[in-house]
Amino acid sequence: MTAQPTLLFSPISIRGMTFRNRVVIAPMATYAATDGQVGDWHLVHLGGMARGGPGLVFMEATAISPEGRITYGDTGIWNDAHVPGMKRITDYLRTTGARSGIQLAHGGRKASMQRPWHGNGPMGRADFDRGETTWDIIGPTNEPAGEGWLTPQALSLADLDRLRGAYRAAARRALAAGFDVLEVHGAHGYLLHSFLSPLSNKRGDEYGGAARENRMRFPLEIAEIARAEWPADRPLFFRISAVDGVNVGWGVEDSVALALELKARGVDVVDCSTGGMILPRDAQLVSRTPGFQVPFAEAVHKAGVMSMAVGLIRDPAHAEAILCEGRADLVAIAREALYNPHWPAQAAQALGADPDWSLWPEAYGWWLKRRDRQQAAVKVA
Repeated sequence: MTAQPTLLFSPISIRGMTFRNRVVIAPMATYAATDGQVGDWHLVHLGGMARGGPGLVFMEATAISPEGRITYGDTGIWNDAHVPGMKRITDYLRTTGARSGIQLAHGGRKASMQRPWHGNGPMGRADFDRGETTWDIIGPTNEPAGEGWLTPQALSLADLDRLRGAYRAAARRALAAGFDVLEVHGAHGYLLHSFLSPLSNKRGDEYGGAARENRMRFPLEIAEIARAEWPADRPLFFRISAVDGVNVGWGVEDSVALALELKARGVDVVDCSTGGMILPRDAQLVSRTPGFQVPFAEAVHKAGVMSMAVGLIRDPAHAEAILCEGRADLVAIAREALYNPHWPAQAAQALGADPDWSLWPEAYGWWLKRRDRQQAAVKVA
């Protein structure tokens, strides 16, 4: 059989790096680290995703400082001791043919919270009984993320400078750990998103308030730092919440403006997610339909900035159509990859892009190819 041409399974080059296809495993927090350290779980989890055939696999949101952890289980890169465990993972991912990425994160005023399966909110008595206690958190102002949440310390200019240093050091460690792609997390209500959104950033200085350029200032500074530390031949991504919600706060026109400023500072791909602010139910963007976030990636792409689409993309034909219709440059899958780590390889089969099973590990593909032929023969008979 002859392979059918597809965009999803064609290589793409960004800066000096080529990816074997345009399927990305999105950053997905598993909250399984201890003191920020990755372990066997992370190696097997991410290695299994990489064996499934994507072009790029992201490490989950990784804290640049201990107080920047969302939960006690976050991976971290605030210490040189975190590097060897990360490098063990990137060394393995390289053997699969997949590129590796890491997402630098700081929880901001949503740090020091429960793991999702413990409640996904502020820590309480049950968490304390498990031996977990809260820590001091920070934000653009001292306004908490929501009712009952911890009150953050408002960041001073000196604090912002310390954060710049933490991001700079984290980027250097990510490079030492062997990652191919660096992504800055600017979404989901965490630190950088809380600077961007008018719902959370009510500062009265040059880093906040009504003026969008002020609210973008600190996130753009972090993007500049990341680009300066990251090699010129390696891609830099930036994840955004393209909208806060339905007709509230940060909107898609703001995201387009931000994307253009990010591109001017050397960001290559804008990763388009949504939400993260604690809003009334009628203001929340509800994830009811496949590809519900694709229009935001499309807006960024049509503004001349490379974008990555994510959000309930499960069907291979849908993923291919997103690219063919010029709505994004990359397609990321997340929970679908948890359900089926071999989704990329199976999608290639479904689209006719890999009739020889070459995207599968040889130890799998050799057998599966023969099983496929046997089944075809039975059908003919």
